[in-house]
Amino acid sequence: MNITFLGTGVAIPQTDRVQSGIIAEIEGKPILFDCGSGILNRIFESRYNHTDIDTVVLSHLHLDHVADVLCLIKANWLCDKTNITIYGPEGTNEWMTGLLKIYGYLQGKSDTNIIEVSAGDTFTPDGVNCKITCSKGVHSVPSLGYRIESGGSTIVYSGDTEPCKSIMDLSQDADLLIHECSFPCGFEVTYHTTPDMLDGYINYYNTNVSCLYLTHLYPQMQGHEQESIEYLKNNLKIVQGIEIATDLMKIKV
Repeated sequence: MNITFLGTGVAIPQTDRVQSGIIAEIEGKPILFDCGSGILNRIFESRYNHTDIDTVVLSHLHLDHVADVLCLIKANWLCDKTNITIYGPEGTNEWMTGLLKIYGYLQGKSDTNIIEVSAGDTFTPDGVNCKITCSKGVHSVPSLGYRIESGGSTIVYSGDTEPCKSIMDLSQDADLLIHECSFPCGFEVTYHTTPDMLDGYINYYNTNVSCLYLTHLYPQMQGHEQESIEYLKNNLKIVQGIEIATDLMKIKV
């Protein structure tokens, strides 16, 4: 699998970080996980064609994870691509139906298939040989993490969440864990993660992952990136590689 970090930021603007979005390319098929503001242009910058994306998987419905979904649908329609399947947590169908009602000129222009999923569900997008498993995160709205298994490789994407047992269980023996890390060590926060919160859960549950990439960084993390990596490397001996993701970073798993 090939992973492209399209956006590694949050709802607050930052230099070189747009909102949340990741492409997992599986057997040549790009599957988009989250689609916040700026992601449509990042798809172009990453040299993917937006019309090749017919599957979007949403972790939750906060704007910094979904703002460009309708932009993607419209861009595809303008280029004669009309079919798209969107997986997401409870409420996704109501959200998309309401959004399309606001923009009446788009109604009937796109064949949009909405599939709501829940913790414990598994699914396989059309046209690819993989298994995607859902697990519940701890966030201010319903949020899901996803485990993607294909060709002997396993990737986990946490979505927005505090560190929690359900995501640790989902991540066991993964080749790559992409986990949000919104704030630096010592920052008091709920529904999000700091390095000193994350290492405690990985160690307590003995979560065996080969590599850990941190994403979803708030501006408060600026200037604390290296100390966060050093802290985690010193405290997570069971993880071989730890990095902070940047926009347009590409890795192969």
